Amino acid sequence: MKDGLTVGMTRKTRIVVDTERTIGFMGEALRVYGTPAMVRDVEIFCKDFLGEFLTPEENSVGARVEIDHLGPTLRNMWVEITATVTAVEGRRVNFEAEVRDALDVVGRAQHTRFVVDLAKQKARLEAKAAKLAQLNEAT
Repeated sequence: MKDGLTVGMTRKTRIVVDTERTIGFMGEALRVYGTPAMVRDVEIFCKDFLGEFLTPEENSVGARVEIDHLGPTLRNMWVEITATVTAVEGRRVNFEAEVRDALDVVGRAQHTRFVVDLAKQKARLEAKAAKLAQLNEAT
């Protein structure tokens, strides 16, 4: 990881809550920002934030998300996500995020990411695939 990422750093982004980000199980008239979409948006935004400080040989993976979805956001409204670095401990980076629409705070989250070396991650995944192939051959 490059130097420069420090506790307290903050980034913001705005996202329009399009139909894909809404729940539909209550009918068209009641479409609102879905919790799974909020989780995804927070995680991707934190990944991109951390990515500013990674080398081309690195990336990051999400390890934990804790989210409180506090209120509804209507389809076609924007939400603003504010992410703040709360800890940098070796390869582990923790974030707090606040999600607000034009009227209210609609979400709060804590998110943990781990910086990974891409070559080591590839070797790890290949080893797991080999173990799975052995298991499948045995059955």
